[in-house]
Amino acid sequence: MRQTVSTPDAPAAVGPYSQAIRSGDLLFTAGQVALRPDGTFVGGSVAEQTEQVMKNLAAVLKAAGVGFEAVVKSTCFLTDMADFEEFNRAYASYFTHEPPARSTVAVAALPKGARVEVELVARLG
Repeated sequence: MRQTVSTPDAPAAVGPYSQAIRSGDLLFTAGQVALRPDGTFVGGSVAEQTEQVMKNLAAVLKAAGVGFEAVVKSTCFLTDMADFEEFNRAYASYFTHEPPARSTVAVAALPKGARVEVELVARLG
């Protein structure tokens, strides 16, 4: 079973992709950058961008009927690993119990000039 998950409480896809796809009992989110649901970009610090990214992901998770406690894996992209500690502080506040497995990689650039992007895999049901 494959089902598209979307919500107006997170930014609409800016390309040929979905906000999230449910496949069986797993949810795969698209990577989120610091866009508000209206499509405007949140500039500023890595912490500010991470907060918006996580708000977007919270909205997508909610649309699928779960929260951050259901996340089993995250992949995080930073344009500068010097931002790792600042990113980590903001990110960690969303995982108050057992955090998911995670990969964090440095990339040359992200869409819209973002400094942070995060995608999640969550278990449903």
